[in-house]
Amino acid sequence: MKKRALISVSDKREIVSFAQELEQMGYEIISTGGTLSILQDAKIAAQSVSSVTNFEEILDGRVKTLHPYIHAGLLARRDDPAHQKQLEERAIAPIDVVVVNLYPFKETIAKEDVTQADAIENIDIGGPTMLRAAAKNFHDVTVVVDPSDYQAVLSQLKTDKEKTIEFRKQLAAKVFRHTANYDALIANYFNEITEEDNPETYTRTYEKVQALRYGENPHQQAAFYRDPNSKGASIANAKQLHGKELSYNNIQDANAALEIVLEFGEHPAAVAVKHMNPCGVGMGSTISNAFAKAYAADSISIFGGIVALNREVDAATANQLKEIFLEIVIAPGFSKEALDILTVKPNIRLLETPIEMNENDKKKVVSVVGGLLVQDRDLGEINADDLTVATERKPDEQELASLLFAWKVVKHVKSNAIVVADKKQTLGIGAGQMNRVGAAGIALEQAAEKANGSVLASDAFFPMPDTVETAAKAGVKAIIQPGGSKRDQDSIDVCNQYGIAMVFTGMRHFKH
Repeated sequence: MKKRALISVSDKREIVSFAQELEQMGYEIISTGGTLSILQDAKIAAQSVSSVTNFEEILDGRVKTLHPYIHAGLLARRDDPAHQKQLEERAIAPIDVVVVNLYPFKETIAKEDVTQADAIENIDIGGPTMLRAAAKNFHDVTVVVDPSDYQAVLSQLKTDKEKTIEFRKQLAAKVFRHTANYDALIANYFNEITEEDNPETYTRTYEKVQALRYGENPHQQAAFYRDPNSKGASIANAKQLHGKELSYNNIQDANAALEIVLEFGEHPAAVAVKHMNPCGVGMGSTISNAFAKAYAADSISIFGGIVALNREVDAATANQLKEIFLEIVIAPGFSKEALDILTVKPNIRLLETPIEMNENDKKKVVSVVGGLLVQDRDLGEINADDLTVATERKPDEQELASLLFAWKVVKHVKSNAIVVADKKQTLGIGAGQMNRVGAAGIALEQAAEKANGSVLASDAFFPMPDTVETAAKAGVKAIIQPGGSKRDQDSIDVCNQYGIAMVFTGMRHFKH
């Protein structure tokens, strides 16, 4: 019996040459719609699905391949006499090769002006059904969903059937990944339009960006994936302009730097990150001035770090960056002069990404052994009107600006977290300590004499007044913290004793 191949693709790359090869190998070709027209125009003797089913397409093409003459040909086991007898009784010929890819749902919903009707119309029904049927019967059917597999498929089809069973199994696995990805995109789209925040099952899909040399350590394998629905500022969407391949730790640190610099939209800002914690943050009248402040905040820890900037890198800033060993520089753009200066260094990675918040990226997912933790991203913001003054003295205008600046930074520091700052520069950062007074000690020691007259931000309330005592002795003049401890009054009393202004935000920023 002559072998048959069913071809129906939205991605028509190389499909003509692939079908020509199949025809030369003796395959009878069945096709639909636009694919059929392209094959026939190329003088390939393809016949329509309707001629096989004796049933014309209906409902504007919504029903064309959903027919027993197609699906029996896909699902029938060649080694089952009962299956073969039923095919013979009904004059149904088996289908040996299926080449299908799906309606462009992802591309459709990515359009800014897409309507709900357009999105729904691009949900493929027949395609996934054929793919799943063929993949289920991989022992007898070769199923192809990716044009990059065409040449390997042709090569395998020319070999002995039993030698290709493992190859067909691999193709089937790829199909089930493909349809799972497709269904996840649809499910998430419906979650968005129905505003379902915490569904009974949580299904996300990610596309591979690259395999990584290793993970956090050389003995750990790793890969980098991106959310296909993610837009805006993202390391996964960034364009790498120069430098060697990113590592696992590079990506983690770069993401941390990017999230921090997104806090500072109104003024030029620069962020230096080391091990997912900021080591220096600065704001200035120019991006060069902002970076100078970030560098001066901790000129030691920035070595080998990641820098994110929220303005285009100009020649002046590039000359500053060039003088330091940096792993990555992230910015919304690089001038030609800046690129000429920085690309002299062969290993520095230059990443270009829009520095704008993507409101659609609302969830944060963290893996634990055997499960996931899913929460809203910490997008909580505080402005001056949200603050409650808890002490006898109110912060003056300059102190208030410094407090709000420090609050934006402490949000991104690992808990327990303390940030000492003035209104345009971090002076000391204490991160990830087991007690809050320990974090304060690190931050104040780093700030040294600059702590005198500075402000201090704490990501959570003070359970005891010891942190305030330490800050007061170092010369801190104003403190911002969430409040809410049963012993708030103890800290308030110490502030009043030393003439420190303290404000409560009513919002904490634990980061683990």
